[in-house]
Amino acid sequence: MPQNSRYTNAEFETLMNKVILTLEENDAGRDLSLMVLGNVITHILQTQVNPDKREAMADQFANVLKKSVQG
Repeated sequence: MPQNSRYTNAEFETLMNKVILTLEENDAGRDLSLMVLGNVITHILQTQVNPDKREAMADQFANVLKKSVQG
């Protein structure tokens, strides 16, 4: 789901692979993985985004996610 970013592809790939590896090492199946990732996203929105911008950012994230799985 990466877009034009201030982060390099290497930075993105390294962090994404660490997250995936952690889920795999803990035998997290699809449901648990999605629950954990959803809670991480919620945590990020609640702790790093101004309250007045959270809903819009959540909507934007959800729209990008939907587009990424439509193939």
